[in-house]
Amino acid sequence: MKKYGLMKKCISAALSLSLMVSLSACGGAAPAASGGASQGGAAAIKIGGSGPLTGPAAVYGNAVKAAAELAVEEINAKGGLQFELRFEDDTHDAEKAVTAYGVLKDWGMQASLGTVTSAPGAAVSQMYQDDGIFALSPSASSLAVIYHDSDNASDPYGNVFQMCFTDPNQGIASADYLQSHPDLGSKIAIIYKNDDNYSSGVYAKFKSQADVNGLEVVYEGTFDDSNASDFTVQLKKAQDAGADLVFLPIYYDPASLILTQANQMGYAPTFFGVDGMDGILTLEGFDTSLAEGVYLLTPFSADANDDLTQNFTKNYRTRMKDEIPNQFAADAYDCVYAIAQACEAAGIKADMSPQDVCDALKQQFTSMTFNGLTGQNVTWSESGEVSKSPKAVMIQNGVYVGVDD
Repeated sequence: MKKYGLMKKCISAALSLSLMVSLSACGGAAPAASGGASQGGAAAIKIGGSGPLTGPAAVYGNAVKAAAELAVEEINAKGGLQFELRFEDDTHDAEKAVTAYGVLKDWGMQASLGTVTSAPGAAVSQMYQDDGIFALSPSASSLAVIYHDSDNASDPYGNVFQMCFTDPNQGIASADYLQSHPDLGSKIAIIYKNDDNYSSGVYAKFKSQADVNGLEVVYEGTFDDSNASDFTVQLKKAQDAGADLVFLPIYYDPASLILTQANQMGYAPTFFGVDGMDGILTLEGFDTSLAEGVYLLTPFSADANDDLTQNFTKNYRTRMKDEIPNQFAADAYDCVYAIAQACEAAGIKADMSPQDVCDALKQQFTSMTFNGLTGQNVTWSESGEVSKSPKAVMIQNGVYVGVDD
């Protein structure tokens, strides 16, 4: 019996070893990352992230993914510091973002681009804090992404940072811009999404600053997920109130419907949006001629003449079949390069724990200055909020054109 038992154990061990080899040969490890492979097989720092690669907001997610991959490939090609990027599809859904976070954590993520949009970002920020993983979101702009108490902008997570403007900053900057450009419109209507952190956050600060600046807001209309396809009531009320400018702190999908329905009504005010409007020119099925003359505040304009912008735009268009990069792409590109700058300054290595990487990156980001596509002399506060200046662009002949002040 002892001999039989020993033989049974040996057979079991052999089968186990065989199974392990088989799984390894068949790719039993995690799926391949979405970024470029490191040069010469050198150990790479693992960077994760999630965003909408499918669904109505996919323009944002695919722009972020493509630009981040481009930056990773450029950095890896230089030798030295190496990155490996893995990007998951969260479809702009909070629950799916939580699932994506778990996948990325199991993969061994050491730093992150967070999420592309705000609601998913707010859902996973606590997880980043609990696990001690540094995140730098290119475009999740809600205060709820970086603060436990977003209403009062207090109690920051401390390790979740933003490359984009916060919603309050966008609202304030928009009101200030309209005050200094009264020719764009003297009577303002606002249409915003009241069940969305991003939209309601921008609206609240815009309205407050508009009152301070003495702007005349003649109508405020709202919508939510249950009625996000027909805006004729809001547009008619704005028109009846005499609004010659409509402020749209919303994403490009509902904005495209508003522009279409306003055109059908013969209502032609100036439309003014913020970064969520960026992407409307690549929305499938949308008549981009309806966006002619639309203004928006953004940190990036693809027609800028500096070498960094021109090289990025050229390489991105080559990669994306001549698609012009939007602000989301530019912010993502800057995210990767900012993380690279911080990693090099701190001497971060691929064998460091996510927690040690996080501590080093926090120290760097709260003390360094970064120059990128979306701003010069960019800095971050200890709360993770970025400081940089917005730019105004206008849509002309189907492209974004920088507006000279």
